[in-house]
Amino acid sequence: MKKIPVRRLGTSVLAFSMASTAFAQSSPFATGAAAFQTNLLAILSPIAVIAVMGLGVGAWFNRISWSWAAGGAMGILLVFGAPQVVSWIRGLAGV
Repeated sequence: MKKIPVRRLGTSVLAFSMASTAFAQSSPFATGAAAFQTNLLAILSPIAVIAVMGLGVGAWFNRISWSWAAGGAMGILLVFGAPQVVSWIRGLAGV
């Protein structure tokens, strides 16, 4: 059985501990959540456009109330503007 020199073992342990510290800057959850959000918004964008058109046509022909149409458009606006709203609130709080 071959013995590993202490210096080589110490260098390896030091290198691996420094690499884990360098990679600890971003969490896998944050990366996965950001990718999920990007994909979900890409899928929902055409659906939201069709929904706004449907709400407008329904309100135009008096099938739904204008307040329902405005509420639906406001909800869609909040869903797609959520990252900006969160960053704005975090900026107000100084985080």
